[in-house]
Amino acid sequence: MLRKVAGLALPALVLLQSLWLYWRITTARSVLRLFMSHGSYTYPDHILSIFQSAAAEISGKEQADSGNAESAPASQEGLLDAATEVAGVRMQGRVDRKARGPAAHEIQTEALSPAGLAKVCASLGLQYLEAKLKGDQTTADRLQSEMTDSKCDVRWASTINQYLRYFGPGGTRAQIPYVTPEKAGESVIQIPSHATIGLIGDWGTGAAPARRLLAQLKAQKPDVIVHLGDIYYSGTPQECETNFEDIIDDVFERHKTNIPVYTLAGNHDLYSGGVGYYGLIGRLNKKPFAQPASFFCLRTEDAKWQLLAMDTGLHDYNPFTVNDAVTFVNADEEQWHRRRIEEFGGSTILLSHHPLFSAFSPIGKPDDRAKRAAYNPKLRQTFEMLKSLGKPIPAWFWGHEHNLCIYEPYIGLQRGRCVGCSAIPTFVDDDPYDVIQGLNDAPALISDTKLSVAGNVFTNAFATLSITSQGPVEVRYFEDLNGNCVKRYSETISGG
Repeated sequence: MLRKVAGLALPALVLLQSLWLYWRITTARSVLRLFMSHGSYTYPDHILSIFQSAAAEISGKEQADSGNAESAPASQEGLLDAATEVAGVRMQGRVDRKARGPAAHEIQTEALSPAGLAKVCASLGLQYLEAKLKGDQTTADRLQSEMTDSKCDVRWASTINQYLRYFGPGGTRAQIPYVTPEKAGESVIQIPSHATIGLIGDWGTGAAPARRLLAQLKAQKPDVIVHLGDIYYSGTPQECETNFEDIIDDVFERHKTNIPVYTLAGNHDLYSGGVGYYGLIGRLNKKPFAQPASFFCLRTEDAKWQLLAMDTGLHDYNPFTVNDAVTFVNADEEQWHRRRIEEFGGSTILLSHHPLFSAFSPIGKPDDRAKRAAYNPKLRQTFEMLKSLGKPIPAWFWGHEHNLCIYEPYIGLQRGRCVGCSAIPTFVDDDPYDVIQGLNDAPALISDTKLSVAGNVFTNAFATLSITSQGPVEVRYFEDLNGNCVKRYSETISGG
């Protein structure tokens, strides 16, 4: 016999669905280790990321209304953590579709804690979002009624309805206002010949570790900041402002310094259709330092070095099989980058959100023998085309993986570098340096360059690129080790 759960009256079917999700949560090892003090835990799925964005807004409004988190209602206790765990269960379920929920007689409904109740409310919210995306209005109406009549925050339905504007037909991602090369024009952005560029990746969480790492970067006195992409959870206008712009403006006192800031398009930036991202880049810098599009070129005044940033986030869209996505650069944008190299007599460093290759994250589907290539074949074609122009391309920096990877030379690239480790926590048990099974010729790391371990997580890190006209680019990698900024590795990049 089903009872009321802490005063929450739900129809039997909906309650069973919610409790099944709760049961899955309590048995999902990876999502039980979410410690939000380390930052945000996210999923590469536009539906789940927008759900997390909505949950964050509801949680924030509830705390603002109550004055502080301690006086929030029981159903709001740990709401954002609950939503993150519910999303994790959904993500796990897409891989493990044979998992069985508990039978009705196994459910101990009266044992649910306030935190458990928060998970039930979060699971109802996700079910409501999915029903709306499927066009199942009958189910959506029933779920909205249950959320309204229960102890779940009434803002669940209204907030999710607001976030539905980020979707196209049938739950597809909304149309992205991509700025074409024709509209962006051929101009480049000049930076000083002697400049230090601060490089951060997957940084836009808005959490305390992100702010602390940015303060450590400030101490290195950069002249330019480049973010390799991903503002979480789904790059909504509010997240672009609060998780990225406000913090950078505050830490770097940009009202006085006006330090130029550039950001690439990651997959999370575009989950909400890119409306937040394109609004952000339109106001970050004033002319002549304005970022015209999701791709751009930073060129030193002495024409010795340029940083060529490519948009690889535009086509990372495969929410149900995210590891099968093989992203690429649009053909007209590819030609735009070609022209920047053709007209330039110096050396080029490539930037992107997604990796050219990886030993630790799958790219594309395995073949019939369960073997995988370690590289993205489409990005490799782009690289081979640019390299065929005969101009020096000694390095490529990317993010996407929440890791620091300083690779040995591989597939014709002298220095492939992943710096996607600037805010998102990576837990020790989920070793980010565990090589993917079945890789053909996995790329190797330079020895003694892995991130350190601090407690139960790997450290966050950033890089600086110091350019001078007399010599090579000096690259330094720093990690936030227990609140202290520690140099992890350094190298030089020579031009042609």
